[in-house]
Amino acid sequence: MSIETWIIVGLLAYALTLIIVRDARMLDAYTYTIGLLGLLLLLLPVAPGIGRTINGARLWVQIGPIGFQPAEIGKVLVVIFLASYLTQKRELLQVATARIGPFRLPPAKHLGPVLLAWGASLAILFLQKDLGASLLYFGIFVVMLWVATGRAAYLVIGLILFMIGAYAGWLLFDHVQLRVDIWLHALDPGKVFAQGYGQLAQAEFGMASGGIVGTGLGQGSPGLIPFASTDFIFAAIGEELGLLGTTAVLLLILVLVGKGLRVALHAPDGFSTLLAVGLSTLVALQAFVIIGGVTRIIPLTGVTLPFVSYGGSSLVSNFVLLALLVRVSSGPMAPRERSRGLGLLERAEA
Repeated sequence: MSIETWIIVGLLAYALTLIIVRDARMLDAYTYTIGLLGLLLLLLPVAPGIGRTINGARLWVQIGPIGFQPAEIGKVLVVIFLASYLTQKRELLQVATARIGPFRLPPAKHLGPVLLAWGASLAILFLQKDLGASLLYFGIFVVMLWVATGRAAYLVIGLILFMIGAYAGWLLFDHVQLRVDIWLHALDPGKVFAQGYGQLAQAEFGMASGGIVGTGLGQGSPGLIPFASTDFIFAAIGEELGLLGTTAVLLLILVLVGKGLRVALHAPDGFSTLLAVGLSTLVALQAFVIIGGVTRIIPLTGVTLPFVSYGGSSLVSNFVLLALLVRVSSGPMAPRERSRGLGLLERAEA
């Protein structure tokens, strides 16, 4: 489908989300149903017959003429599940009976969720060969766990587990080793025209040619950058609009994330706070992972830049995400309207 069609679908999904979810707290009643649905969407590309491997990652599902990435919607559902689960378990996770250096930790049995999230992120890396998604899901969980408990120890544990997982992925997978080598040597004279290396090199050359103000909208040669409308859209913007254009994109993302965190600060309950934090973190991490990859801060991964990269599945999921933030910001509804919204959600789920 064309991008115009996907925009219409995204706007319809935005409106439908606002109609069905009349109060964000309604979602707290369907913790495990939403979690199971999110897990199924994440694993759907692995299913034989409909799963498709594109550019080395198994992320796509092809049903008839329509191809989409179910994980894009799945990640929003995972954030809703984590917000609900951590709200229920936050008191247990806040209890600290053990000490490691300056950090106090909960009992070992309560560290299970951290290890489970770590295992799930490694499973995504193993099954789908998608380093970006693995980093994204684990990062969201660690940030939400930290916000829920207020314990910096979870950030330290999460960082250590991430380093272990990243090193294991580098040892076991050739495509991860290639991504790291491209990251380190993309501009080496002997490799600049090699497969993979040349893509990142062209992106670097394109941004360099853009300078401060760019070559002009529609000018320059962004078509020379591979995947200019998806993975390297930030480099194409840098060539046409220069440093000013890329800074404007970064500021717009910062405003969106900042507004989401402001919504979290003023949320009326713990679930709404964690939901807003999780959705805002999702946008921030996606932007960091793809922009960091294009600018060689980190190895390049294949996630999309929210509301900028071409991709129908990503656009629809981001409109749903935005609608949920709007619902959290609107605050609690009257009891009569809340019961009517629950009835709509139950009918939609049936």
